[in-house]
Amino acid sequence: RPHRTELYEDPPSGCWPIVYSPDYNITFMGLEKLHPFDAGKWGKVINFLKEEKLIADDSIVQAREATDEDLLVVHTRRYLNKLKWSFVVATITEIPPVAFLPNFVVQRKVLKPLRTQTGGTIMAGKLAMDRGWAINVGGGFHHCSSDKGGGFCAYADITLAIKFLFERVQGVSRATIIDLDAHQGNGHERDFMDDPRVYIMDAYNRYIYPGDGFAKRAIKRKVELEWGTEDSEYLQKVHTHVEGALNEFQPDIVVYNAGTDILDGDPLGGLAISPQGIVKRDEVVFRAARSRGVPVLMVTSGGYQKRTARIIADSILNLHSLGLLGRGRAACAVGSPCLDQMVTDSAKDLSNLSVQ
Repeated sequence: RPHRTELYEDPPSGCWPIVYSPDYNITFMGLEKLHPFDAGKWGKVINFLKEEKLIADDSIVQAREATDEDLLVVHTRRYLNKLKWSFVVATITEIPPVAFLPNFVVQRKVLKPLRTQTGGTIMAGKLAMDRGWAINVGGGFHHCSSDKGGGFCAYADITLAIKFLFERVQGVSRATIIDLDAHQGNGHERDFMDDPRVYIMDAYNRYIYPGDGFAKRAIKRKVELEWGTEDSEYLQKVHTHVEGALNEFQPDIVVYNAGTDILDGDPLGGLAISPQGIVKRDEVVFRAARSRGVPVLMVTSGGYQKRTARIIADSILNLHSLGLLGRGRAACAVGSPCLDQMVTDSAKDLSNLSVQ
């Protein structure tokens, strides 16, 4: 039965529902540089937001590490035990030298940051329900399922956040995952394969990792993209399918996996979206959810270039400047000026999708 978890304690009401901890960042003798991932990008996003005076250290929610008890809500004991083998973690994180480190070092330097980000996603789920939106500056480990990790994803934070909400928050019985990372989100797809409470939309480069044919059966709205897809085609598809998804299935929460590996030049994503295109994409998702009064939880997922931290920060600043990060679930209730503006802007967006 649901137990009390520290991850669901209410933060001070003055806090923004932006979740982060300095423990997110993986820094260890330069090992993190052996993976294309910028393992300090989460802290950089926060620093940019501080520079722009959007947040201060005491105005954001401090993420807490998910405990074994929390993780067992989704993961099998067998899987968690496997992470006690350094070579398993090396395979999942794609950093081969990790295999040669003592496991207590791997737990502290590699897995603890990932467990803290996972705790952050779970916390952000309840925050989104309370405040109408929440952003975990980390998380989005969409290649991990209950019994298997991969692709830098060791814990199934998206599945966990949704299961926690289903089990512990009244009034949450339907969720929509909008996965716009460049890669297919095969982890949550396997976890929710036969669960009618979860609707999955996934837009990804059809030619890259993981190419999980079995997991694709869980996708209700599949948008398979070609190599080098650019802004106008991409934004048109995202707009059409996000609107379609939310019209087809009315969720109690949207979990938005906002990977920035769609950025032009990303070594792993193979798409060609501009920084402005990414900012616009996030806006399309937030407008669609907020205009319907559906809480939205955003996680940052993949993004393998040094400039992605700046783009994530710019996107959050843009959402704020447009009033899409208002307080309360009814921040954009029907009849509010904010909603009228959204409708006008959405119409403009479609006629001008390759925004500068």
